[in-house]
Amino acid sequence: MGNQIHGYTLDQILSTMGFGTFQGLVLFFAGAGWLSEAMEMMLLSFIGPAVKSEWTLSPTEESLLTTAVFGGMLIGAYFWGFISDAYGRRIAMQGADLVTAAAGLLSASSSDYKSLIIYRSLLGFGVGGGHVFTSWFLEFIPASSRGAWMIGISTFWTIGTLMGASLAWIVMPGLGWRWLLALSSIPAFLVLLFSIFAPESPRYLYMKGRTNEALGILEKIALINRTELPTGILLSDQNTDLDEENASSDETTLLSSTGKKKSYSETFFKSVLELFSKNLLGTTLLLWLTHFGYTFAYYGLVLLITEFNSAQRECGSTTIQSKKVQDASLYIDAFINSSAGTITK
Repeated sequence: MGNQIHGYTLDQILSTMGFGTFQGLVLFFAGAGWLSEAMEMMLLSFIGPAVKSEWTLSPTEESLLTTAVFGGMLIGAYFWGFISDAYGRRIAMQGADLVTAAAGLLSASSSDYKSLIIYRSLLGFGVGGGHVFTSWFLEFIPASSRGAWMIGISTFWTIGTLMGASLAWIVMPGLGWRWLLALSSIPAFLVLLFSIFAPESPRYLYMKGRTNEALGILEKIALINRTELPTGILLSDQNTDLDEENASSDETTLLSSTGKKKSYSETFFKSVLELFSKNLLGTTLLLWLTHFGYTFAYYGLVLLITEFNSAQRECGSTTIQSKKVQDASLYIDAFINSSAGTITK
């Protein structure tokens, strides 16, 4: 056998195992997280006009219901990103999903406008952690396939918007907005329930030096996918050229001794500054502009559907029959808009 020791990196082992049954289960769970959050976001099209009519709100107060959600998302995105890096992807997913589910259910019991604003802000704070589901999923996928599966998981968002529009179509005419909010929180609670079976990301565990735990998860992945782990030791992606004669169990840690001493804030700000470096500045600005344009157009269409319908009702609806027809057209328009998202993806 000699003294030669073979090594492999995390990306190499993921490529060896490929996309199998385990990754399919991970995709379904992460996709369910996106689906539940998409349903909550789709409700923005229906809740504002319904609450405005019941509580006689001004246009500014109605728009603040939507603004509160997006404001909470902005704060939540950074907060859950911090939790993900500091305490683990699994804890961040569970925390964000718990806040989303609880805030969605509490919104249904709002006694006044102020309490509803608070609960919707909390819901946005939870939805802001949706990116952790994507990061967690992609860390189980071979590097060569991550781009394709990034698009694949986004399909669950479209399915969630379709389900949200369908649920509103069924519930709103007879039961009202409170029942819609309560029922829409069920998927988030189901995701929270099944999260107890979700494993931690092996990449996160390696970064924290918890090598044995990470190897245990990789062994489970190999078992479920009916493959085998390569023999040898696990090497850092940055240190694949280490001298094999100096290889030891300590080299299985992905972070160097100096990297371990860096705080999260130091790592975070270093990463942010790197985005604005000379080599990445053009790409960063282009991605920001593209994402801003897409988000502005998408949510603009989604939220304006109900406003157009309300304007038509005020101008042209003079009978109960015409009111019912326009109510139905609202849900049909929202469903078609969500279906268009499916086609474009």
